[in-house]
Amino acid sequence: MRTVTAHDPLTIEELQEMAAARFGDMVKAVVDIARGIMVVDAEMHSDEEAELLSSGSRQQDLWGINLYPGLPGEDWLEYDSMINLRPSFGNTSRGVDDPAVRDGIRSLVKRLVKR
Repeated sequence: MRTVTAHDPLTIEELQEMAAARFGDMVKAVVDIARGIMVVDAEMHSDEEAELLSSGSRQQDLWGINLYPGLPGEDWLEYDSMINLRPSFGNTSRGVDDPAVRDGIRSLVKRLVKR
């Protein structure tokens, strides 16, 4: 696992290497939209979530995503994870139901991954 920050961003080439080593074309990630950080490259989103929670993140700020470094444009970012299913926080699907939260995630990923 790797923690990604604005001071230590990822390149698309690094993501491609991570994808090839684990799932072939995809890298799992969890973003903390409040702290502006992301953890990538684990077998499960829940492992990345646990890493962020242990370092001070709040559950309601964490969102699981999948990154497909080989896909163009907006298609490379997928909002799908079991950790997103949190009815008590108003999210009733594996996706990210709130468009504003999706926009925040997209913006954060854009800052943290150099394409």
